[in-house]
Amino acid sequence: MEQTTLEVTGMSCNGCEQTVVEALEGLEGVSEATADHESNEVRVEHDPALADAAAIGGAIEGAGYTVSA
Repeated sequence: MEQTTLEVTGMSCNGCEQTVVEALEGLEGVSEATADHESNEVRVEHDPALADAAAIGGAIEGAGYTVSA
């Protein structure tokens, strides 16, 4: 397992955090995800062979938020 921390913009409340977490936990290979709208951080515990950075970023953006480079 690997842990990845991403800067994500567009989250403004606990509901936003929950939306991001649900999108990530729906990905195969993600075992845990946490989001914090105050720090604009998302942490993901994942198997990089099943859920790579592109898949994680795509899930976050698909939920309506922006992953900062």
